[in-house]
Amino acid sequence: MSRLTIHLQRALTLAILCSPAAAQAHGIESSVTRLQSLSESLMIESRFSNGEPTSDAVVRLVSPEGEALELGRTDAQGQLSFALPNQANGDWELQVDGGPGHRDYLEMPVQGGKARLDQISEHHHASPLGWLSASALGGTAMLLGLQRIRRSR
Repeated sequence: MSRLTIHLQRALTLAILCSPAAAQAHGIESSVTRLQSLSESLMIESRFSNGEPTSDAVVRLVSPEGEALELGRTDAQGQLSFALPNQANGDWELQVDGGPGHRDYLEMPVQGGKARLDQISEHHHASPLGWLSASALGGTAMLLGLQRIRRSR
């Protein structure tokens, strides 16, 4: 195998590994429903993007003031039942933490201790890399690989 082929393979491998599709291969998708039997109780259900339940994930409820309350862990089906604090108001954040790189954040408006389920939205936290996205990393890696190839000729 020539040096050019080896460098191209390395550059393509880096680009694939750093692509957004690879970075989100196991993203978490969560939903919240009101339990029929108890109007005050809610249930969160979380699944990986491949459909598998997010089991044993830590679920937290964060108040508008930033105070976090750990609600428990999801069961084998990726579910956890919980209740909101009495008379809670404002935009609360529901966090599902399935480990490094496996998190989901839902913004949940609450009024008078009742969740406005029709207004829940996903909340995206900033990447630790800031503005530098995974696709930019992949493109940079590929360009660096090609620059090395050109210089080695």
